[in-house]
Amino acid sequence: MRHAGSIWPSLRIMSRLGCVFALLLLTAVPVFAITMANDPHGYHDLSWGISLTDMPELMVTRENTHTIDYEFRDRQPAYADIPVESVHLSTVDAQFARVTIRYRGAQAHKQVLQYLERTYGAIERLPGQMMRGLNQQYTWRGTETEITLTYEANRDRGFVFIESRNLAPRFQDRMSDTAE
Repeated sequence: MRHAGSIWPSLRIMSRLGCVFALLLLTAVPVFAITMANDPHGYHDLSWGISLTDMPELMVTRENTHTIDYEFRDRQPAYADIPVESVHLSTVDAQFARVTIRYRGAQAHKQVLQYLERTYGAIERLPGQMMRGLNQQYTWRGTETEITLTYEANRDRGFVFIESRNLAPRFQDRMSDTAE
């Protein structure tokens, strides 16, 4: 009987190790991204890395030590001819690096998602995968550009981030350096 009592600590350790291993597997699951069909190398006619300071059609909306946000001066915000709440272009260290698009409504979300799939590649729909839900996120990754669509159904709002894969990480670096 004494021998049976000594097996319990070993079983407890193995059980805990199994739980830790399972948690590691769950956290290590990669986020799936769609390989972008046509990398835009920027946004419209604006290439990543250019300066936006001398463009008369843009106005500064926010300025910090390392970053400047712009929006178009005399045009209603739209993305792919879809009316949206806002379109902000951002630079980091005076180099164009990101576009942030905000929109509202399920109809706008459907149109934006359809445009992105048509232009950059279809989302692979796997059996059992949910295409609807409270939070949806899709990413298209090209050689120079990454586009991420996030939609929060409970708040009925969405965001599209179009970023330079090389320059966008500097936003995080600069924020942590200067606490901005």
